[in-house]
Amino acid sequence: MPEEVLSSSHDPSVRVTSVQGVDASFLVLTDTDLTHCLFTGAFHLDQIHIEGRNTFAPVPDGIQLRAHIWPVKWSKRRTIAEEHHWRALAAGLPAQPSGASRWQISPHHGDPARTPDPEDVSAVYRQLRKAFEDAKNEPGAADFYYGEMEMRRHSRDSTPPGERGLLHAYWFLSGYGLRASRAAGWLIVAMVTTVLLLMGLGLPQNSPRQEASGTVPASGGRVSFTIDKEDPQNPTHDRFTGKRLEKALNVTLNSVIFRSSGQDLTTAGTYIEMGSRLLEPVLLALAVLAIRGRIKR
Repeated sequence: MPEEVLSSSHDPSVRVTSVQGVDASFLVLTDTDLTHCLFTGAFHLDQIHIEGRNTFAPVPDGIQLRAHIWPVKWSKRRTIAEEHHWRALAAGLPAQPSGASRWQISPHHGDPARTPDPEDVSAVYRQLRKAFEDAKNEPGAADFYYGEMEMRRHSRDSTPPGERGLLHAYWFLSGYGLRASRAAGWLIVAMVTTVLLLMGLGLPQNSPRQEASGTVPASGGRVSFTIDKEDPQNPTHDRFTGKRLEKALNVTLNSVIFRSSGQDLTTAGTYIEMGSRLLEPVLLALAVLAIRGRIKR
């Protein structure tokens, strides 16, 4: 075949619907619609070459109701058709044509035996992620890492309950370290909560004063003094003032970087500061990790 034919512009209508049973180590997909492509069952999928502007299935648009109760807005990312099929089955969607506002329906919708489970989908995402990482395609690798973690989080068979709990927390706080806005938002919430708790409970009513007491020997001689400090007293009024806000903010900002503010606190305030010094640096690290991932892309 002439070389000019091989290098000609692609047909935008070309779609691949399945690579099942294919040895993907010799497969190159360039500028192809992979929205409905099935990857499960392919061999050496981690060696596939996906180049150019390939189109994968997006997540549903808009706000959806989970369990017909909780509103959910899916984080934008590229997905594979198998995840759509599993989510449509798990959500009990009716076998109707799919649209942009819902998950794709499998041709075998309603038959769990013919629908890939989270373990199968996770394995596909893991192999595609490696292929994209080897090709230095960081955005694609990040999307497939997110999909892999999602399937592990939902897998009740291969993921132990404790690990699933950690994955839920990792997703909830930072989107698996890929959603900087989520981690930064939770950091701000934690800091505001800490400030309010310190103003209401943690800062004493007044700064404890030092007291000096001593005894003078009757026969004269050296005088010895004992210096002590009053115990911090819980506030009873004027808790939310500008001065207390400044002190609470100083304690909170120091907590984010593991530093002690040196501020006198009540017993409750001491525990509040300890909690903030544990949680807020973790949230800051997750936010920095997510931002670094964005820059790296």
